[in-house]
Amino acid sequence: MNYRHSFHAGNFADLVKHALVLWLLDRRMGDGPVTVIDTHAGAGVYDLSGDAARSREAEAGILRLMASGDRPPLIEALAGAVAGLNPHGGANLYPGSPLLVAQRLRRDDRYIGFELNPPVLDLLVQALAPFPQATGRGGDGYDQARAEAARAPGAFVLIDPPFERPDDYLRAADTAAAIVRGDARAMVAIWTPLKDLETFDGFLRRLDEAGAKRVLVAEARLRPLTNPMKMNGCAMVILNPPAGAEAAAVEVCGWVADTLGDTGAKGEVWTT
Repeated sequence: MNYRHSFHAGNFADLVKHALVLWLLDRRMGDGPVTVIDTHAGAGVYDLSGDAARSREAEAGILRLMASGDRPPLIEALAGAVAGLNPHGGANLYPGSPLLVAQRLRRDDRYIGFELNPPVLDLLVQALAPFPQATGRGGDGYDQARAEAARAPGAFVLIDPPFERPDDYLRAADTAAAIVRGDARAMVAIWTPLKDLETFDGFLRRLDEAGAKRVLVAEARLRPLTNPMKMNGCAMVILNPPAGAEAAAVEVCGWVADTLGDTGAKGEVWTT
């Protein structure tokens, strides 16, 4: 499955991911200065009249969110960030994780985002230019995230690969587990698509085999997982989740499933 950030920007899965990232970041900041490490940063900000207009996924995602009059607090926080990027109304621009994080950094916080694609890296660097505490770098995010996390105790690591490589599930699981094994204070949030249960169960087994102990799984299923060729839902898998994470995930996944899903859609949150 090829999950290009620009093609899917602003879809339902971005809403789940970014609403939870904002909440997790706020909780992490309550403990003091934080370093956020992003393995697959993307461009930082997306013009929804570009690739995303061809997919039309934003129409069923962020555009419906912005038009909703019934947004719970964690969804409202994301809506506020999108509105801030679009001062004249609408949602022509959509912020990725790098911009959402960078806008909230304090003097002693840091954001480091990695991106392998040189043209996308150029866009990332441009998006982060106004934020001196935020940096975009080229290179393999899996390997570099482990190295950076070892130098930043208590780091918050985002793993959000495009799933265009056959080993992305394995490397995501192994990288996340290695980080929390090396630092019990580190927190890792992994985004994955939900296509079929076999693939997702295999990913969770890999995490367990790699030594991940405290894991929260937050699923938003928009339709039954019967067609493995479609993204039927998404999940955020959080290692070393903070207190309150389960309730936050229920709020976000439940709203997205109930508001944007087909018949039979549901949010599920559980721990392993």
